[in-house]
Amino acid sequence: MNHYDYLIVGAGLYGAVFAQEAKKAGKTALVVDKRPQIAGNVYTQEMEGIHVHVYGAHIFHTNNKRVWEYVNRFAEFNRFTNSPVANYHGELYSLPFNMYTFNKMWGVVTPQEAEQKIEEQRRAAGITEPKNLEEQAISLVGTDIYEKLVKGYTEKQWGRPCRELPAFIIKRLPVRLTFDNNYFNALYQGIPVGGYTKMVAGMLEGTEVRLNTDYLEQKTELDKLADKVIYTGPVDAYFGYRLGALEYRSVRFETEVLDMPNFQGNAAVNYTDRETPWTRIIEHKWFEFGTQPKTVISREYSSEWKPGDEPYYPVNDEKNGALYAQYKALADKEEHVIFGGRLGEYKYYDMDAVIASALAMCEKEL
Repeated sequence: MNHYDYLIVGAGLYGAVFAQEAKKAGKTALVVDKRPQIAGNVYTQEMEGIHVHVYGAHIFHTNNKRVWEYVNRFAEFNRFTNSPVANYHGELYSLPFNMYTFNKMWGVVTPQEAEQKIEEQRRAAGITEPKNLEEQAISLVGTDIYEKLVKGYTEKQWGRPCRELPAFIIKRLPVRLTFDNNYFNALYQGIPVGGYTKMVAGMLEGTEVRLNTDYLEQKTELDKLADKVIYTGPVDAYFGYRLGALEYRSVRFETEVLDMPNFQGNAAVNYTDRETPWTRIIEHKWFEFGTQPKTVISREYSSEWKPGDEPYYPVNDEKNGALYAQYKALADKEEHVIFGGRLGEYKYYDMDAVIASALAMCEKEL
C-alpha cells in the first residue's frame, strides 16, 4: 500500500485545486470520492453533443484576477453572459431587474421614472429598516416586482415564507437603472469550453483518484494511508451528526432530451409564480452557443434536504449558524484534518470563492 502526504476527500473544486497545488509542491496525494465521477457539483456530462450541467447551472464569474488566471490554465472559457428571463404566468421579464423590467412592469421609460416608482412603493409599504427578506426586497425593487418576480420564486426555493427569511439572502439582488442584461457585476465570466469535467480533470492530472469510495464508511483504513486529510464533505456527517444535522436545501432535476433545436431561446428561465412547481428550466446548449439538432432541458425543483439527498444550499439562519459554530469547534480540534469547501465549512460559496479559499489554504499548508 502506498503512503501519501494527503488524503483528499472529494473530487470537486476545492479538492481538485488542493491536489494540483500539492503535486506542484512535490507532495503526494490520493483523492477519493463517493460518486462514480469527478468534479463534484460542477460535473458536466455529454448528451447529444451538449455539455449538460448535471447538478444545476454553473456559470463562472469573478472579479478575482488571480482566480481567473488560475482556471484559465486548465480550460479555455467562452464569452457566455448570464441573462436569465423571468416567466410569471406567461409574462416575460428581464432578470437582472433593469430598465427592460421596469418598462414592462410600469411603462416607465427613464431611470428617473423607475426610481420614482420604486420610491413610491417603498414609502407606501412604510419600510425604513428591512427586518426580513420581504421588506428587503420591497425596499430594493418595490411591491409590484416583489409580488410578481421575487416572492413565489424565493418561497419555492427556500420552502419558507419570505417574511421568515433573513434580509441578507437577497442582498445579491441585482437592480440596475440601465439596460444592462448581464446578471453578474463581474469583470470575468464564462463557461469552460468542453465543460467543467474536462477542467477539473486537468487539475487532477497526475494525482491518483479513487471513485465510488465512501470515505466515512472506510475512514479507519483510508486514514492510515496519509499523514493528513483534506475533508470537503458535510462537516456534521464527519462527526456522525452527534450534535444534530445541519439543514440544507436540496434540488431535484428532471432532465430530458427534446427532438427540437430550441426550446426556450435562453440558458435559464426562472418561473416566478408560486403555482408552477419548478423554480427554473435550464436549456444547456445555450451555455456554449450550441448548434446541435436536439436540445436538453432540466427542470429544477427545490426541496427540503433529508439524509440521503444531495445537500446543496446551507440554510444560513441563526439556528444553523449556532449549530455550525459547535461543529467548527470540534473540527478545529482535529489535528490532522483540514475542513474545506461548501460542505466542510457550511457556507454558500460561489465557485471562484471556493477556489480562492482552497488556494489560500494551500499557501498556508504547503
